[in-house]
Amino acid sequence: MKIGVYAGSFDPITKGHQDIIERALKIVDKLIIVVMNNPTKNYWFNLDERKNLISKIFEGSDSIKVDEHAGLLVDFMAKNSCNILIKGLRDVKDFSEEMTYSFANKKLSNGEVDTIFIPTSEKYTYVSSTFVKELAFYNQSLEGYVDSKVIDDILNRARKYRG
Repeated sequence: MKIGVYAGSFDPITKGHQDIIERALKIVDKLIIVVMNNPTKNYWFNLDERKNLISKIFEGSDSIKVDEHAGLLVDFMAKNSCNILIKGLRDVKDFSEEMTYSFANKKLSNGEVDTIFIPTSEKYTYVSSTFVKELAFYNQSLEGYVDSKVIDDILNRARKYRG
C-alpha cells in the first residue's frame, strides 16, 4: 500500500488544497493530511479546529486520515512509515521554495522521503488561505474558494475578527 503525506497549516483549507488532495489519491492508496503548527505563525483557527474543518470535508473517506505534527515532517513520516510527500505548487515561487525543502527532506531522511509535486489546477492558482481569510473578513462570498461544508465556519470566524 502506497501511503502519502500532504502537510500544511490549512488555515483554512481551500478548494486548491482539496484539488491537490483529490489528485494525490490517484497516486497513493492512502493520504495522511498532516496539519502543522508553526509557533511563528498567527492562525485564525487553532490546530483542532483546522483538523475538524478538513475532517468535515472528507468525512466518510477511507483513503484519508487527518493528523497533526509539530516539528520536522520527516520525523512524522518515519514514525508513520511513509516515504511519499505530496506538495502542491501554484507558481514558480512555490516551486523554488518547495524544491529546497524536498532536497532537505531527502537528506534528513537519509534518502527515504521522495517529494511528488502536483501543480494546482489553473482555476486555483490565485487561491490561498490568506486570500480566503481576506474575502471572509470583508464579508465576501467564499463560493468556489472553499468547500460549502466549511463556509459558515470561516465566515463566523471572520465576524470575530471584525469585532
